[in-house]
Amino acid sequence: MVDLDVDLHTTLWTVAEAAEAARVKANVVRNWCYRGKLKAAETDHRGRPVFRAIDVIRAEKATRERARRVYTLQAA
Repeated sequence: MVDLDVDLHTTLWTVAEAAEAARVKANVVRNWCYRGKLKAAETDHRGRPVFRAIDVIRAEKATRERARRVYTLQAA
């Protein structure tokens, strides 16, 4: 499980971690990148994109608002 009790402005997440935090599939995060909704902060040592946690949260929030979905936080 992704830890959300961190500094969201400096914490970097992989595609898998970003997807888990946003409760979507990894392919959705890749689509956000392709559509320009999310930009990689940098790449890791293998050349894979990593994202600032705050950017992932903002992209997820904007996506849900555009879709007019209603969602609630669920206890883990």
